[in-house]
Amino acid sequence: MSLNSMHWLGPTLIGVILAGCGGSSGGPPPAGPEPPAPPPPTEPPGGGLDARPVNTTCVAPARPSGLGAIELERAFPALSFEQPLYLLQAPGDDARWFVLEKTGRVRVFDNQASVATSSVFLDLSSVVNSASEGGLLGLAFAPDFATSGRAFVSYTTFGPGGTGMRSVIARYRSPDGGLTLDPASEQVLLTITQPFNNHNGGGIKFGPDGHLYVAIGDGGSGGDPQDNAQNTHNLLGAFLRLEVDDDGAYEVPAGNPFAQNPRCAEGSGAAPCPEIFAWGLRNPWRFSFDRQSGRLWAGDVGQNAREEINLIEVGGNYGWRFREGFTCFNPATNCPAAGLVDPVLDYPHSDGRSVTGGYVVRGTSLPGLEGLYLFGDFISGRIWALSANADGEYGKSLLAATGLQVSSFGEANDGEIFVVDFGGGLYRIKPAGNAPADTIPASLADTGCVDPAVPSLPAPGLIPYRPQAPFWSDGAAKERWLALPEGTTIGLDGDGRMDFPAGSVLMKHFRRDGRLLETRLFMRHPDGVWAGYTYGWNEAQTAAGRITGGAQRETGGRAWLYPSEAECLQCHTAAAGRTLGLELAQLNGVLTYPATGRVANQLRTLDAIGLFSPPLGAAPEDIPSLADPNGVAAVEERARAWLHTNCAGCHRPGGPTPSDLDLRFDTALAAMAACRVPTITGSDLGVSDASLLSPGAPARSLIWLRPGRRDVHAMPPLGSLEVDTAGLDVVREWIESLQGCE
Repeated sequence: MSLNSMHWLGPTLIGVILAGCGGSSGGPPPAGPEPPAPPPPTEPPGGGLDARPVNTTCVAPARPSGLGAIELERAFPALSFEQPLYLLQAPGDDARWFVLEKTGRVRVFDNQASVATSSVFLDLSSVVNSASEGGLLGLAFAPDFATSGRAFVSYTTFGPGGTGMRSVIARYRSPDGGLTLDPASEQVLLTITQPFNNHNGGGIKFGPDGHLYVAIGDGGSGGDPQDNAQNTHNLLGAFLRLEVDDDGAYEVPAGNPFAQNPRCAEGSGAAPCPEIFAWGLRNPWRFSFDRQSGRLWAGDVGQNAREEINLIEVGGNYGWRFREGFTCFNPATNCPAAGLVDPVLDYPHSDGRSVTGGYVVRGTSLPGLEGLYLFGDFISGRIWALSANADGEYGKSLLAATGLQVSSFGEANDGEIFVVDFGGGLYRIKPAGNAPADTIPASLADTGCVDPAVPSLPAPGLIPYRPQAPFWSDGAAKERWLALPEGTTIGLDGDGRMDFPAGSVLMKHFRRDGRLLETRLFMRHPDGVWAGYTYGWNEAQTAAGRITGGAQRETGGRAWLYPSEAECLQCHTAAAGRTLGLELAQLNGVLTYPATGRVANQLRTLDAIGLFSPPLGAAPEDIPSLADPNGVAAVEERARAWLHTNCAGCHRPGGPTPSDLDLRFDTALAAMAACRVPTITGSDLGVSDASLLSPGAPARSLIWLRPGRRDVHAMPPLGSLEVDTAGLDVVREWIESLQGCE
């Protein structure tokens, strides 16, 4: 194989191929001789199928629109950004938008739907520490920015000696009438040492009183006995309020609860910090002021079970770490209620796992939602409206299941609301019009993806597939099929992930003890958004009905979890390309094709029937293949394959977890951000000297310990009730074989 034949694979897969040809694999050699690979089967040149089957029935319909209240459309379709975290306009300037990229740049572009380019407004990438939840987190223009050129920025940087993390609040000036900000003009107001590199908060905004408000998380102390959010002698876990001066210094507003005390400009002090406006928060992520009432709304990200929305008031203590939402979090404290402010609303992790605060609707484009607070969830991609009943009790109504990683909302100067997708896009919210409320059939037999007479059989247009390293599903055996609309093909990216066209459907049967439990459909709707739907089988095994919102049922004396629509997208992450098992390394193995009875390589088969565009351009023998964790390959290959399948959907660059951990199979050991790296949250499970991966010591390795639990510390955190003991045995054996981190 020549390098010219591999250019389409990209550097990541090329590196793995070269490693297999004698280059370094990034890890130690396996103990003992490598077991011989099984001989490849003899197969016909064309693969396992004679032709692409015709599929006219199993095609994803229009996406359900929740309550039919809103739709999202790409606002600036020619633009995409690198991990965007915030969107805003400058006061009085409707002609431009500003986007914060996590890695340290503020980009600016014209407010035109056809805009195709953006420019750098401020570049702090050389000083920003964007590890985990850190990065360029907030930007606030002074109300008089048009004349003063002042703007305030919140970011995380490195601690002394280039290690650790600190939060910085600083003022910058524009040298050119507002076209850019000058990095050299920085005047630091506050620095706050972060105990860990998550729970940083970082939102920053001017309030209607003209003061600067800053939201700071508790520093990752979810299990820390120091309880930073309740310690008013530091600035962690709090909202701050500052009166900023023209030269970049600040005063303490007289109304702050501890205004008379010495300042905590370095993050802590001997007395309660006068900068504090309110406290008792875990990780306030995105806040806003209602432009009509002036009330301050905030989302506060939860720990184990609940997410919450708060109305922030001066002097309020919002209860963390005594309580999480309305529930008791730390029974050892007796969960006091006196003096604590309840959230307006909390919601369970079955709805989402990381709240993103939004805005009260005051624009004119959403008349049915005027005056309601819109907010979302980063993990589930859901967007809700918050409203109160006649008794003043708040509830939420689902407006849309977007399939996006909702990192922020943006409010235009005219009050219109936008959505920021961490994957790179910006979306406008508009009324849903006449979109149907639900387009997914209640019966599996009516989906077009199965034989209506015998719904346990696939429809004729479906193509079977099997991943090399199957995902653990509580001991269930699985059958899988894919379906593409006629005339469409599958694209391939540089990391070997398959990009399915709109209208595609992936179907999977789950069986245990020979009985069908569940069938899942994962659809890419015509608007390009992926969504998952599940069907539960009856006792007679004759029909399967749709289950919405998730469920747990007893089957054969064992419990089985049916995921909710939101939970489907929590595992099928955007960072992993949504489809998970549909990647080159996973399908580079043999399958028996029932239509022909042939045993053939899956990549060769799909390529031969014209499913890839462009064609593969390389033989399967020259493409990486994942090992079967229960097979005969070297233990390192099997363990890395298990971690890739079961963990790397989230634990990879751009993933939704507060960690730099990269568990993809082709990431070198030294680059995994795991070896001898302590847990970033301080949750070490009570294990002395624990790391994410401790060479030679599985009992001190969290990547082995946490998948072996089924409590609040479990990995994955949802979707499973039983531990994969065989898979963990492989991971344990690999960790025991490691001598170091190279």
